[in-house]
This record gives sequence, C-alpha cells and structure tokens, in this order.
Amino acid sequence: MVFHLTSIRRLAALAATALSTLVLHAPSVQASPSVFPTGVTRYDPQKAYNSFVLFSGSDGHTHLIDMNGHEVHRWDKSGFPAKYVDPALVDDQKGVVGLQLSEIPGDGTHKIPGAVAGFRDRTFGYVDWSGKTLWEWGTQAPGGNARQHHDWVRLADGGTLLLANQNRNIPGGAKPVLDDVIYNIGPDGHIRWTWKAGDHLKEFGFTPEQLALVLHAENPDYLHFNDMQLVGPNHWEQEGDKRFAPDNIIVDSREANFIAILNPDTGKVVWHLGPNLPPRGRKDSPAPFPVNQFVGQHDAHLIAQGLPGAGNILVFDNQGEAGYPAHPLQVAAGSRILEINPVSNQVVWSYTGQNSGGAPWSFYSSFISSVDRLPNGNTLIDEGMNGRFFQVTPTGEIVWEYVSPYTGEAPTTGEGHPTRSNWVYRIQPVPYDWAPDGTPHTEAALTTPPAP
Repeated sequence: MVFHLTSIRRLAALAATALSTLVLHAPSVQASPSVFPTGVTRYDPQKAYNSFVLFSGSDGHTHLIDMNGHEVHRWDKSGFPAKYVDPALVDDQKGVVGLQLSEIPGDGTHKIPGAVAGFRDRTFGYVDWSGKTLWEWGTQAPGGNARQHHDWVRLADGGTLLLANQNRNIPGGAKPVLDDVIYNIGPDGHIRWTWKAGDHLKEFGFTPEQLALVLHAENPDYLHFNDMQLVGPNHWEQEGDKRFAPDNIIVDSREANFIAILNPDTGKVVWHLGPNLPPRGRKDSPAPFPVNQFVGQHDAHLIAQGLPGAGNILVFDNQGEAGYPAHPLQVAAGSRILEINPVSNQVVWSYTGQNSGGAPWSFYSSFISSVDRLPNGNTLIDEGMNGRFFQVTPTGEIVWEYVSPYTGEAPTTGEGHPTRSNWVYRIQPVPYDWAPDGTPHTEAALTTPPAP
C-alpha cells in the first residue's frame, strides 16, 4: 500500500489531535499501578488447611471470608484486633467477636498518624453475629476511656484481659510517655488487676546504656507493645518449668525488640528473649540455629497444644527499624517467620520469601502483621502492610493467597497528603463450626497462570 505525503500529514495531524484530547482528559498521574490483583490469587484445597479467615480491613469493617475470598459475614465495627470468641467461653453461643465499639472524639490519644481506630478506643466489647452488644467496657477505665490497643483475651471465668495505654511518668523517665498497661477486668466491669510496663524496665534485659536511651526516648510510645496473650497449657510447664505457667502472659515490644513472659501473681518478668541477640548475618543457616536479632517483631505466642510445634514460640520478625539504638532497615530487607524453642533459644523452623522461590523482599512487612500455626502443619501469614494473606507448607510452598480489596486511610499518612492502603493489622483462622449453622463456604481450586 502506498501513502501520499499529504495522507501521511493528515494522519499525523489526526493522531496529534487525538493525543492532545487524551492528555487533556486523562486522570492525574498516579505513582503506582492502576490495577492490583485482589481476592484469592491461588488456592490448592488439597494442600491448604481450609477454614474461614477473620480480619478488620482498612475500610473500618470486620470481615469473615471463606477460602475463595467470599465475604460470608461483616460487622460494621473494626477491632484492634478483631478476634473470635470460643463458644465454650460464652455459654456455647456461636458467632461472638470482640471489637472496638466506640472512639474517643477529636484527635484522641493516638500517636501514629492515620491510626485512627487503633489508638482512639473509647470502649471495647463483645458483639454477637447480628452485631448486638453483649458486653462493653471503657467508661469505667481510668480517664473514662478503655484505650485498648493491639490485643485482648477473653478469660475462662468471663473476665477479660485488655492491653491498653496510659499517659504517665515512669520511674526515672525524662518526660511523660504513652505507657503500655494490662487490665484484668471482671465480668462486672471491675478492674481486678493492673500491670504497667514502665514499672518493670529493669526486668526486660536492657544494658545500662540501653536503659538510659529508653528513659530518654523521643517517641512517647517508647515500648509499643503489640501483643498480649496467655501462655496457655504447654508441655514445658507440665514438665516442671513454671516460667511457662498457663496463666502467665506473653508480650512483645516492637520498639525495643524483646519478647517477655510475666507472672500476673507477682507482676515480675520471668522469661525474656531479646533485646540483645547475636547479629543476623546476610543469610540464615538452615534450622536449627541459635536465634539471632529479630527487629520490630509482632504476634509472639506459644503454639497451642494439639498443633504441630506445640510449645514453641511463633513470631513474625518484621525486620523493621526498631531498638535502642535502632537497627537500621537493610537494603534488600525481608521479613521472617521464626519458630523458636523457648528453652534452648534455637530457631527450629523459619520462613522467608526465598523459601517460596522469591527474593528476600518478596515477603516483607516492616510493621503490623501476624502468623498462626494450622492443624495440618501449614502456617498462615498476614503480610500486613500489603494486605496480603497466605498459607505456606512446612517446605515453603504457597497453597493459598489472598489480597484484601478493602482500602482506607494509610497509617503513615502525612498531613495534607492523604493516601489509601489495604493494610491489615492481624488475621485469624476460624473453624467452620464457629459460625452459626448454615453459614456457607466454598472450596474451589484456583491455579496461578504460568509466567510468560
């Protein structure tokens, strides 16, 4: 085909006109791709542990999804975190969850920009499947606000443990801080016991030099506890090691890089790991290996009896920036899952992105996030800052993956620069029979298309 010069010029003029129209009407340029995969991206029902998954999304709602990503139920409130309550602890009632029920108005007490719900909790409580409030607490708290954050535990006697904040002066501190406290609250709302982290700083393993940095920390949220659970029944205690008594409480500090167990009867710290551990090399040795420096970790807990690895500590090692002095972010950073024998301090199993055939940074969340051991030996992971949930086999094969489609204000939003994210603080696997009878779910396999 032959084009005359005039025809070519005419086509060029039309193209220029079309291009100018496209530019004039194009949306503002985005810094990130305009299309993201959300929902379930891969799923092998034969290799995965199949259950519901519960989480509070960035949209301010709490979602219960099945393995195909279908939302089977929603609560209008969010939790920090949302967790389900064992029916045995609430007169066999199914479908009960714990959530933050009301917020402190105005700017509240939060110290992290964008973390509106997380640090502005006025009342915490339990709601049923329909959203009806069964128990609410907060106006009875010091200052009239619960200020619950990061964790809570329903107790067998109907009481509740709450991890909360108080503004206070700590012994030897240079200025008022946002201290982490634990309340043991009776079913009637009466506070039966209070524990304050700032009264126990010499028990966490700081050197004198580190303790001086802690007492003069610039960040008011100087310890930032992000985890509080009962130790629970375990073989260590059954073999005579009372540090792991079931009613003892395990916590971890994101800012100070330690995990600790405290005795609620004495208030004393009876076990701790960190803050000072051998430096992590460029590559971990095959497990088992002596535990090395975790940084900014989350969700440390003893694996429950009856699950593979029972009695070991499972923790999401963010490898974020934290510590006194702070461990800097690495150039090619990646997060880790560590399963630790708490008596020998040996890592007996670990997971990084490389275990799934990716680069170290293919699995990374510098803050938030969670991890759970599943009954079939798999591990469920929340890569929190990316809203990505996935389940891996002991060898690192990813057999289920989901990306949250629920977005909201990002927790690191700067003033005048609003951003959105699908970040998710914590997730929880939920047995099918916890939900009311007749709650639907599907288990349709989904394979990932091969790379081009």
